[in-house]
Amino acid sequence: MSRALSVAVVNGSPNERSRTMGLAGLVTSRLGDLLPVELHQVDVYRLGPSFTGATLREDVSPEVEHRIRLVEEADVVVAATPVFRASYSGMFKHLFDLVDQYGLTNKPVILVATGGSDRHALVVEHALRPLFGFFQAATAPVGFYAHAGDFDGTLVLNGEVYSRVEVGVNDILPRLKALSTGAETTAV
Repeated sequence: MSRALSVAVVNGSPNERSRTMGLAGLVTSRLGDLLPVELHQVDVYRLGPSFTGATLREDVSPEVEHRIRLVEEADVVVAATPVFRASYSGMFKHLFDLVDQYGLTNKPVILVATGGSDRHALVVEHALRPLFGFFQAATAPVGFYAHAGDFDGTLVLNGEVYSRVEVGVNDILPRLKALSTGAETTAV
């Protein structure tokens, strides 16, 4: 019998409505079509002064600690960030600065990024993948990137983006199904 997978979406965007969450929503929607999922969204812009002023995890409020634990205890993490100056956003990185060094070991992580143009597309490979390599996370082989021209507001319009999401989610579906049924006991 399968259980709902706990999916933590880390939203690195500084805005409530964003293209980044539009793309992350497309990914999580597809996951939800294929598996039972329980979504938890961690919006870094909402975490407040206890978060932005923290240099150590011990400095954060109980609410921020709860949000960090949601990420560490999730079955799957969707790490979503807009591109700022050729990399992930500072608040996005700050959240992961506070995550336990081994808190994501072997955890499936789906990489999502948005930027102003295709010039930023390699952020997935050159910034996000190494960050989660440090954590020894099991990053999905296919990351998702979309640029400003792929959207109308926060809605993805480009059919190629939908195709990439379909292919990428299907790549990791066997592993996620194994997690859902409890069949997976070791990293793949």
